[in-house]
Amino acid sequence: MSKILLVDDEPSILRTLEIALQHQGHDVCKAQCPDEALERVEACRPDLVILDVMMPSGTEGFQTVWRIRQLEDEALKDVPIIMATGLHEHTEMRFYPDKTDGTYTPGEFLPIQGWIDKPVKPQVLLDKIKELLG
Repeated sequence: MSKILLVDDEPSILRTLEIALQHQGHDVCKAQCPDEALERVEACRPDLVILDVMMPSGTEGFQTVWRIRQLEDEALKDVPIIMATGLHEHTEMRFYPDKTDGTYTPGEFLPIQGWIDKPVKPQVLLDKIKELLG
């Protein structure tokens, strides 16, 4: 199966997602902060990154997307990224725009391939991964 990098500052979230992904046969690498995420992208060479928006000092996930996209290695800087956020559970603010038909275009505002709301429902995540990686 695929190699997936999980980036989240909450160890319990990392472990829960790791179990769900490994159960489906995926190889999982983990990171708990943006700097570690960049190291892991280069070391693990993932097929997909699942990246938390809110980390210890704010919305570091956004900056991490741009840092990944600026890597010199073409294969790594184009790795698909799914952003995960729990902010939608606590506020009306949305990181992705609602359009009149209820859709949005992944990558329209950030160079990512999708969003997923936290708490992450394992089946929703697995469906998104299948959609992106086949």
